[in-house]
Order: sequence, then C-alpha cells, then structure tokens
Amino acid sequence: MPTLEVRDLSRWYGEVVGLSGAEFSLEPGVTGLLGPNGAGKSTLLKVLTGQIKASRGEVRILGQPCWGNAHLFEHVGYVPESDATYPEMNVHEFLQGFLRLCQVRGEAATRRIHEVLEIVGLDPGLRKPMGAFSKGMRQRAKFAQALLMKPEVLLLDEPLNGLDPLGRRDLTQLIAKLGKEGNTVLISSHILHEIESMTHDVVLLHQGKVMAQGDIHEIRDLLEDRARNVRLRCRDPHDLATRLIALKDVTGVRFGEEPNILIIETALAEAFFDRHAELGMDPSLGIEEVLPLDDDLQSVFNFLVR
Repeated sequence: MPTLEVRDLSRWYGEVVGLSGAEFSLEPGVTGLLGPNGAGKSTLLKVLTGQIKASRGEVRILGQPCWGNAHLFEHVGYVPESDATYPEMNVHEFLQGFLRLCQVRGEAATRRIHEVLEIVGLDPGLRKPMGAFSKGMRQRAKFAQALLMKPEVLLLDEPLNGLDPLGRRDLTQLIAKLGKEGNTVLISSHILHEIESMTHDVVLLHQGKVMAQGDIHEIRDLLEDRARNVRLRCRDPHDLATRLIALKDVTGVRFGEEPNILIIETALAEAFFDRHAELGMDPSLGIEEVLPLDDDLQSVFNFLVR
C-alpha cells in the first residue's frame, strides 16, 4: 500500500484554482515536488498537513484520511517554508512545546530533544533565544521539530533555504539517509540540482495539475517528440560528423568548443544509440565518450512547463 495517496485532489479559492484534479501516490523513499511559482506546491502541502480542506478529492497518509485526523500527525513531520519559530524562546523550549502536545514530558522529552539537535547539527547546549539565530540555524531547528516523533512521513517545504554550503550538504545527506531508512519524504524545492542530488523520483506540478511522476530518466525517455542532444568525444570528429550526418535519425551535427568533441541532435534517440553501438566498434573513429546533454532534471522540467 502506498504511504501517501492523492486522488482527484482539487482546491480553489473563489475563482482562483490552486489544485486541479491532482493524482499521485508515494512509497518509502525521497520524492522531489517540483513546479514553478504558482504551480500549487504550497497549496498541496497545506492540504497534506491538514491545514486546509480540499474542495474535492481525497488524501490518505498511512491509509488514513488526513483532514480532521489529529492523531495521524504524530506520524507526519512537517518543515514549513515560513520561519514558524518563536524568537523569545530557546530551541529547547521550542521543542518541548511540540513534545507536550504529543504528551511527551520529563526525561523522555529531554533525551529526545538532545537526539534530534545532534541529528540536525545544532549544539544541545545552546540556550540563546532563537531570535538571535541565523536563518540556517532556524532551518535546522524547524527540521529538528519535524523529527521529534520519529515520523514515517516527512513533508518538507524548501527546507534548504538560508543554509550555507556546509548546512546544505549536511541536510541533503540527512534527507537522503531518511529515505534510505524507509521513511517517505516529499521535498518541495526550486533548486533542481539539489533535488537531483537526493533522488531521481519527482512529482512535477504545473498550474495545479500533476504533469508527470516517476524517475526523471524514464520521464525523459517518454518525451519522444523532443530531439535529444548527445555529446561525443572521439579521435576524429570530422570523420565521425561525415558518417553521422548521413543517418536518418541524426538531424544536426556541430563541433564542440573543446578539441575532439562532437555534439549531435537526434529525433530518434533509441535508433541512434543502437547505431552508436555499431560505430563504437569501428577503431578508426575512436569514440571515447558518449554523454546525453538533456537528460537532467532541469532540461526535462523546462520542457514540460514550457
């Protein structure tokens, strides 16, 4: 059974449509939630966390409906995009407040607070008010509260905002680790290369609709109407260009800025790669490297929302 299911989900605000018939399901692991501004990412996360009610459709987390189901959220961790911290509190008071809501007090609460602070890279001995924290420290504090109850499902809204490079690396590694340990992690981000460093599984939202879901490379393979660009490193690019331009599946050839580099455009990628296997066996061409140039998340995302 999927750990998170979204079925025909719509949410509108008067005449403004936030979500329109969105459908997808998630299993354990890390999934990136991607989309341009106004795509519906924040609306979706607010519905998933029970902050707003869907206008139509259903969301189930761990097999249970999320609307009006307070007990479910002991199993769900949430990092909101907004600061959502109390500047006059220190981080221990902040986390104790969340644990009291879940009826956890005393030694058990103190022990768990120390554990999560160490997990997110904050000093358990830190006592200064969070109003004096840097943006990155506040992000870590929000992540700590999301982990307090050891949730099976984590919903993260731009959790890397404001972090320095070291902090980004630490939390990126932590998110990937949580996914490998069997948690279901949905992370919203506009920084595509950071998502790609954590997972290849994505949900692409645009204008409130799910445009694609799955492994980004499999999604790219389904885009048969888009030509692919492939970079070849070879011994004699001029000879190879002459051979390739005669093929029906090659629509363009150009030389790269570096020596021995040839970039080809093909409308029939599968046929080209089959043909490349034959060319690679010709020692006179000396093909050393083949690299698809538009198989990354940024390229697929741009094509789908264009």
